[in-house]
Amino acid sequence: MTSEVSTTISTAGSAQLTLRRLILYVLLFALVVIAAVGLSGLLERLFSTGAALASTDVAGVARSLAFTLIAGPLAALLWWVVWKRLDDGAERSSVGWGLYLSAVYAVSLIAAVTAFLGMAASFIGRADTQWFSPLSNGLVWAGIFVWHRWMWRHPVKRPVSLEDVPAVIGSVFGLVVGAVAAITALGGLLDVAIRGYVSLTPGGEGWWQSVLRALVWAIGGSIVWWWHWHRGGGRKLDTTLVDVALIGVGIFAAGITALGGAGVVVFVLLRMAFDRGEPMSDLLAPLGSAIAAAAIGALVWRYHRVSGAHRSVATRRASQLVTSGVALAAAASGVGVVINASLAIAVSPLAGSGTRTLLLGGISSLIVGGPVWWHTWRPTRQPQTADTIPPGRRVYLIAFFGISAVVALIALLVIGYRLFEFLLGEVTGGSLLDRIRAPLGLLVAAGFVAAYHFALWRREHPLLAAASPARARIIDQVTLVTAADPEPLSKAITSATGAHVSVWKRVDAGGTTHQAGVVPASEPELVERVVAALAGVAAERVLLVIGPADGQVPRIEVIPFEATRLS
Repeated sequence: MTSEVSTTISTAGSAQLTLRRLILYVLLFALVVIAAVGLSGLLERLFSTGAALASTDVAGVARSLAFTLIAGPLAALLWWVVWKRLDDGAERSSVGWGLYLSAVYAVSLIAAVTAFLGMAASFIGRADTQWFSPLSNGLVWAGIFVWHRWMWRHPVKRPVSLEDVPAVIGSVFGLVVGAVAAITALGGLLDVAIRGYVSLTPGGEGWWQSVLRALVWAIGGSIVWWWHWHRGGGRKLDTTLVDVALIGVGIFAAGITALGGAGVVVFVLLRMAFDRGEPMSDLLAPLGSAIAAAAIGALVWRYHRVSGAHRSVATRRASQLVTSGVALAAAASGVGVVINASLAIAVSPLAGSGTRTLLLGGISSLIVGGPVWWHTWRPTRQPQTADTIPPGRRVYLIAFFGISAVVALIALLVIGYRLFEFLLGEVTGGSLLDRIRAPLGLLVAAGFVAAYHFALWRREHPLLAAASPARARIIDQVTLVTAADPEPLSKAITSATGAHVSVWKRVDAGGTTHQAGVVPASEPELVERVVAALAGVAAERVLLVIGPADGQVPRIEVIPFEATRLS
């Protein structure tokens, strides 16, 4: 009973401490943001001295003064309290401290970079530029960014966890801004080269002005990405968050951009050859932006594919599966559109250019997505044994089967609705086939994808079941006490017994297994001895103590026990 009461009190105290930290950091974040808004407003009015805005906007001045003179001192006071508390190691290791710095780091970086780049771009071709607001915002948020980056890199009080967040935030933001702006700049330049426009706007603004403005954003975003990814060491971090960012932005988003741009390029070329129902200038309108999207997307995609090749095996496999999934989605959508357009032509052989355009769009999507999927997935070289089946492949098959099955079910419901509407209602105009051709094309494409992936899953399931039969867990919990590196030992114990491992670090060995005159065992040898010591042990919990050394090798002691409660 005493043990249960102590556990309850400890849990309640931990929950209160977590809630206190949450409230403290949320309040500090809000005060910092409010003070930044107020200070930027005051700086804007300082820079625009003599303008009408500075003398007539009484409400704005009052708001800026209130935000600065009230929220500012409160934020400074609260920060001082937090900073003094960080002398405690528990405060530095709390998730709240890392999340607070991550949130302010992201907001300040985005706000400062956006303000400065917007101000720089606004000077191109515009004589009446209002630079007061972006300059004041940029200066204030840049100061907050430098302040919080200093705290993040502080040698003593920096967060213990989430050390990879700044690199991920900066690299992803810079990459997105730089890539989108580069597509805009290159697309505008190519559009002028293809269509020969001298002016892109009704006001007579030169085409080079919009291109240069986009180029400013592209250069700024690229610098932010380079500074975080290379200079900040983001590409050297081997963490799950970095892998997710690399795959999500560098592979998934870039792949969609590249395939989408390439599909539009093929579509325009097909229309130029088979569907010239519009003026040539209108047909060529999307070509410049499409070429730019395909080129920049492919460049980003290729870079991250090469960068991912030097990372873990799981990351490389995930990159390949994501690439295959993007290409398959493009090819399957193309199949559905082709079926839709073919049925429209079958219903009305004299269909106009709209149906022909739809058919060419489906063909272009199939032309682009099909070869990429075939090259990445390699359907003719599927694994034949359990050893050659990657772990993530099963998740990929199940995910695509589930998504395509849901899409097929929705399409089937739409077909049923249209069918009963046609039979029961008094709807005129259009045949039944014309009403159901769009969901029917979607049903066929999604059904084919679902059937294909389900067939692969059925074929590989017996191989995995025969190769790796379910192993009963013989030990539930292993408490490992060691002075050596616990990572390889924990993995070996979990693999051999299926147990959860918790590690206690020895302090009596000085952080190492060395003894005077004793040569410690090598890591593979120690792992092998630990696994051998646990062989045949069956217990709810096991205490595994390694060291101090006995002779030439560390002594290993296995103590099975069961948890008991005192009543």
